[in-house]
Amino acid sequence: MIKDKATLMKSLLEAGVHFGHQKRRWNPKMAPYIFGDKNNIYIIDLQHTVNALIEACDFLHNVAHEGGYVLFVGTKKQAQTIIKGEALRCGMFYVEERWLGGTLTNFQTIRKSINKLEEMEGMKEDGTFDKLSKKEVSHLTKDINKLKRNLDGIRKMERLPKAVFIIDSRKEGIAVHEANKLSIPIVALVDTNCDPDVVDYVIPGNDDAIKSIRLITAFAADAVSNGRNKFLGALEKEESKVRERLAGEPKTDMVAEEDKIEKFIDDGDRKMEEETKEKKPVAKKKKPAAPSQHKPGGRAK
Repeated sequence: MIKDKATLMKSLLEAGVHFGHQKRRWNPKMAPYIFGDKNNIYIIDLQHTVNALIEACDFLHNVAHEGGYVLFVGTKKQAQTIIKGEALRCGMFYVEERWLGGTLTNFQTIRKSINKLEEMEGMKEDGTFDKLSKKEVSHLTKDINKLKRNLDGIRKMERLPKAVFIIDSRKEGIAVHEANKLSIPIVALVDTNCDPDVVDYVIPGNDDAIKSIRLITAFAADAVSNGRNKFLGALEKEESKVRERLAGEPKTDMVAEEDKIEKFIDDGDRKMEEETKEKKPVAKKKKPAAPSQHKPGGRAK
């Protein structure tokens, strides 16, 4: 977690995190985060950025520490490689190509698309493609590539994330809307042209420069990674305690237990057989046939 604010401030300056957009391209709601302007470019107050980044990273750390997943989102060209790499580094999911509508709000349908992708990949591996025409193979291959491009980063995501980390909340408006609708907390790098009101943890900063994107995303991934490692460590300790407790208990002889069960069943069968021989058979009255439950035009029950 981040502790040295002076070093952090220096890193932010070197990465150009303080450069906003041109004055004509701004959102008035970002005014509290703006220090001033230079050459018609807004300058972001990095003191706000430092404090916001620390708070956001603490939150992400806690989410991962509790076993939750964070979805990393950044589909703009300069963010794609960074988002994918950092998400993989901390063991989380990502969307770096295109945000499919309903990724969060219609998650079950997205899961069906992922299942379809895996089914088609299975057809390719088991030799089914060899039995198809070239046209069919070409069509299926095109579908596989398209689905992989859009879904590869979330194909192992079995449940909704506990938080979403976003580069450029304005560009990723659909993702922001879906997360807000489901009350999933959003951590985002927010530039001077964005609306901070739709983001839970606003990190004011340059969302266009590669250095800025890389630095902020790396801090977020570090926080998630540290929290995740603590969670996995605690999980391993619990599993170790369970194994030790089980190892300390006397082991049951399964063979002996099975013999006891068989003997019990045999004794019971033998006793029932002897009791049956002692009793005289009693003639049972023949029961009248039950009336038919079939109704005209209906189905017989």
